[in-house]
Amino acid sequence: MIKTAVSMFSFTENADLKRIFPLIKEAGYDGVEPVLSESGYLNLDSSEKDILMIKRIADDHGLEIPSVGVWSLWENNPLSDDPRVRAKAERILRKQLESAKILGADTILVVPGYVGCEFASKPERIRYDIAYERCLKLFSGLAKYAEELGVHIGIENVWNKFLLSPLEVKNLVESVASDYFGVYFDVGNIIYTGYPEDWIRILGPYLKKIHLSDYRKDQAGLGAFVDLFAGDVDFIEVAKALTEIGYSDYLILEMLPNYKQFPEISIFSNRPAVEKIASLIGG
Repeated sequence: MIKTAVSMFSFTENADLKRIFPLIKEAGYDGVEPVLSESGYLNLDSSEKDILMIKRIADDHGLEIPSVGVWSLWENNPLSDDPRVRAKAERILRKQLESAKILGADTILVVPGYVGCEFASKPERIRYDIAYERCLKLFSGLAKYAEELGVHIGIENVWNKFLLSPLEVKNLVESVASDYFGVYFDVGNIIYTGYPEDWIRILGPYLKKIHLSDYRKDQAGLGAFVDLFAGDVDFIEVAKALTEIGYSDYLILEMLPNYKQFPEISIFSNRPAVEKIASLIGG
């Protein structure tokens, strides 16, 4: 049975969980995806006690935690030319895996690094083939740690000018060759370069989780992310593809960037669309 959740990417890094989690439950979702950042409610310095408090708040409101995201890999590129930056990125990823284990999540969402980026304050330009070699080496090692913890790594398709083809992603996953390394697919992120239904069918057995977002091609930049069904994602085809591959895990709503005022309203206003998408899968 398909379950649904809200990603905390939809809110600020220091969001008040005691206020947001009850709203997520009230809106009818089954789970929530916390996000690790530099200084928010979940960060590198969070103790086990701190992390368990997040789980307790979720438990108190009947919410599962299927996955854990990460904000800070844009500022700490895992594929950086600077070995110190790469070392910090790996530390972040290990903390993310450890946090997921404590929270009872079975997956982490990972930005696999970038070749070029408009989001970082001091973006680097990394040569593509070198970036690929570093990516393969990093995740081949981390997959072993993920397996020890029983937590899956899902690399997300993001605007990183890297891993631009589903065939390339498939090759990377198969080269890492671990059941604990796969793909966390965002259906809206891919619209500017491809078709989500193609990616889903090609990467089927490697999909760990799905982010629901929508993107409108006649607009531009981050501002072109819109409410579900307001953009160009063909959700009927997405649902057909997910049905074909037998997907039965979480659909996780991500509203990033969110409403400029009262962002919590988005989890209610998009709820009917999330329910409709879920109902189309397997039908």
